[in-house]
Amino acid sequence: MENFPIINLEKLNGSERADTMEMIKDACENWGFFELVNHGIPHEVMDTVEKMTKGHYKKCMEQRFKELVASKGLEAVQAEVTDLDWESTFFLRHLPVSNICEVPDLDDQYREVMRDFAKRLEKLAEELLDLLCENLGLEKGYLKKIFYGTKGPNFGTKVSNYPPCPKPDLIKGLRAHTDAGGIILLFQDDKVSGLQLLKDGQWIDVPPMRHSIVVNLGDQLEVITNGKYKSVMHRVITQTDGTRMSLASFYNPGSDAVIFPAPTLVEKEAEESKAIYPKFVFDDYMKLYAGLKFQAKEPRFEAMIKAMETVKSDPVATA
Repeated sequence: MENFPIINLEKLNGSERADTMEMIKDACENWGFFELVNHGIPHEVMDTVEKMTKGHYKKCMEQRFKELVASKGLEAVQAEVTDLDWESTFFLRHLPVSNICEVPDLDDQYREVMRDFAKRLEKLAEELLDLLCENLGLEKGYLKKIFYGTKGPNFGTKVSNYPPCPKPDLIKGLRAHTDAGGIILLFQDDKVSGLQLLKDGQWIDVPPMRHSIVVNLGDQLEVITNGKYKSVMHRVITQTDGTRMSLASFYNPGSDAVIFPAPTLVEKEAEESKAIYPKFVFDDYMKLYAGLKFQAKEPRFEAMIKAMETVKSDPVATA
């Protein structure tokens, strides 16, 4: 198996820029994932985020998770669990409006640290979108503009901890899925592994690396690139030792953003209506995704195509 793509972003500033852009292009086309080093977020910032996130879990969430496990009898299961995940999570919304002040149990210093980290990740996400535009032959800013809608993008962080699990063969940390949104930036534990992606029919480990940011592409980028880039199934497997920390930050289109294949990426002979992917409002896709997250993405795309065809053929709906 070829090596998981690791991209040194510093090399964009020198003689190796072309080779680095080619590595990003290959990762987007063939993996849907890559790992960034020298990405510009200071190591001390990441160390503080990690220390405070792990401290918050121990102080505020660990006991609750143990009580949940006990109440559901999960430690004694004998068959594979297919309807829940072995994870302890909370969600921070950054854009268009932050909810960091409203999330309970966070101390003020942790709130401030996460605000700062989110701003750095937002900047990195937008830089990456422009690099994708460059590789795709789209004008600079195209993806950011498409994502914007009328109120700006949706951006938030899912903070997860995956505690030791007594039955890792029967309970997933997070069941296999593709991400619904745009571009995802993950700061993951460098000591406890667990994240895997599906490539060529095999589950591949995403290597834990200190101070790296793992990037993966969501369904919306697959649609906009008309399938040139793919969102990829991934999962988290549980471990018997160690608690894995994961901060996944989702830079997604705005709720009313209209998503469709970029016209320049739809083959000329297929201009008439042969784009492989539908045109839809992002919020409509998210409503559909909510109930189908752990299923294949293709039926979701087909459902959106049918929904658009229904609207077009209904004179009342289009009046």
